[in-house]
Amino acid sequence: MSPVSKLRAIFLFFAILPLWSCLWRNHIPVRTASTAPLKTATQAELIDYINAQAAKVQSMNATVDIDTTVGGEKKGKVTDYQQIRGYVLARKPEMLRMIGLLPIVRTKAFDLVSDGKEFKLWIPPKNRFVQGRNDVKTPNPQQPLENLRPQHIYDALLIPAIDPKTEHALLQTDVEQVANPKNKKEKLDQPDYEILVIREGEHGWYIHRKIVFSRTDLLPHRQIVNDENGNQITDVRYGEYKEYSGVNFPSQIEIKRPQEEYDITLSMVKLELNGQLSNDKFILEKPPGAEVVHLNDAKTQVRAYSAQSGQ
Repeated sequence: MSPVSKLRAIFLFFAILPLWSCLWRNHIPVRTASTAPLKTATQAELIDYINAQAAKVQSMNATVDIDTTVGGEKKGKVTDYQQIRGYVLARKPEMLRMIGLLPIVRTKAFDLVSDGKEFKLWIPPKNRFVQGRNDVKTPNPQQPLENLRPQHIYDALLIPAIDPKTEHALLQTDVEQVANPKNKKEKLDQPDYEILVIREGEHGWYIHRKIVFSRTDLLPHRQIVNDENGNQITDVRYGEYKEYSGVNFPSQIEIKRPQEEYDITLSMVKLELNGQLSNDKFILEKPPGAEVVHLNDAKTQVRAYSAQSGQ
């Protein structure tokens, strides 16, 4: 290349350089931190709170509004159901009953009951009566709401105590994203406390639960439950704590089950804690003529679900 050609090339480069700079711009990513006052607590204090709260609440009788979403990648779509009114009864050690009412007519949409070992689910609109053991894992992808299990609801409502005989608890700090009080659409980073509950399974120790405490009020705002393989099976969020019968308790509880693809939010309309609940409150008999599905019987379950899905 001749000297003249080199000079022309250099001149052209500097001439178009400003144009190139218009095609991009550099910026430093900014994560906005919350300025809310933070409280401090020790590992022992947080564990004591979990166990004390578990001891305080022995029963609950709640009138609730129920918002339900089902579906996801497995089902291929997401369905938001209309909010319904319902009732939740729970009594330790493991008794639970949950009733949902159809909108307007207020007849039963479902009735779910358990004694801790076995459960029964009555679905009047489908004339189906599902029953089985709580530990039987038999998801029905065609009907996510039939995957409701009382133990999932029970453990979400009443956070279990940490058993020092079978579990170990560790404290770690992390950062969670919270809504900006001035702009609900904007998220802010805020430090939190996390209690990791370690349990021994068939293949060794694993993180069974993670309980997240907000640093603004030192109350549990989230509980994540894992299986022995480390898969997240339940994600519960607690909000809007209020005092009921002298106990600080969340007035909104969102329960997500990612494997079964359903999400249930319970908003407290009325709540009584530690009242007397007799045994007959947790009895559910099979209605005459109802189709029965025994989840302990694999053949019966397969026939019922195959007929339902048209296979």
